[in-house]
Amino acid sequence: MKVAVVGATGMVGRVMIKLLMERNFPVTELIPVASEKSVGSEIEFQGLPVKVVSMEDAAARKPHIALFSAGGGTSTEWAPKFAEVGCTVIDNSSAWRMSPDHKLIVPEINANELTKTDKIIANPNCSTIQMVMALAPLHKEFWLKRIVVSTYQSITGTGKKAVEQMQNEREGKTGEMVYPYKIDQNCLPHCDVFMDNDYTKEEMKLVKETQKILGDNEIGVTATAVRVPVMGGHSESVNVTFHKEFLLSDVRKILKETPGVVLQDNPTMNIYPMPLHAHNKDEVFVGRLRIDNTMPNTLNMWIVADNLRKGAATNAIQIAEYLVEKELVGVS
Repeated sequence: MKVAVVGATGMVGRVMIKLLMERNFPVTELIPVASEKSVGSEIEFQGLPVKVVSMEDAAARKPHIALFSAGGGTSTEWAPKFAEVGCTVIDNSSAWRMSPDHKLIVPEINANELTKTDKIIANPNCSTIQMVMALAPLHKEFWLKRIVVSTYQSITGTGKKAVEQMQNEREGKTGEMVYPYKIDQNCLPHCDVFMDNDYTKEEMKLVKETQKILGDNEIGVTATAVRVPVMGGHSESVNVTFHKEFLLSDVRKILKETPGVVLQDNPTMNIYPMPLHAHNKDEVFVGRLRIDNTMPNTLNMWIVADNLRKGAATNAIQIAEYLVEKELVGVS
């Protein structure tokens, strides 16, 4: 099983490589891929040094699976070239997510949609993944009508340079500014670029991706995405209205029994999800469950997950694991 990791030296790429080892994914040959300036450098995999190669060299080796995390432009250009040589691409960028010809997969929810013919599979946005992980089982039972979500997103979602910016600010150093303003001791209501409708691209991802994953374009979704000076993961305040009535006890029971979701909901003991505790974990943590008495059939909840793991790398590798388990990807 030859596995390429495209963007191997980036934050998500490094976590992908770490998780391939942690989860004992059946890799016989790792092919780390990065930009030209990193070609020839080495990364460690299973205790051995492995040389970083170029996109051309990686495609020529005909990997069975390629985990892409190198941005939309790279994915748009190179994912089809990898697919042409028989490789199955799992792409972490936004390039293919809303394409009607490509599937947008959270394994716990819709992996059963995958077939052998799916050669480019889209990994959803980090903030979408954690939200739908909590909402999908509730949607099945109570039928989602409307979602109002405000996100509190880690700087790690922007990448290494954002982490460096915050560290520089904390140490009083000058350096490259990734954000238009200081991020330390600040909150920026500005994730990704602003669009013509004055929402950011990140906010619209939450709208469109949620509808696609849950298979229901009638679900109303409105979002405000905020960048906060946090390293460990993304948090979300979610207000959700259902078509059907529900009991809070039933919601708790459903979430408690949902694979990949951990219920942390005991306010009398100060137990609730926080990025501090979600950091380096693969689960999605849910708590602060409350009935919204201002609207019928409406629930408030707080959802937290490590955006580099379940929000990106873990979800991609879970897709790869499903493909192997169901024999949807071949070994030549």
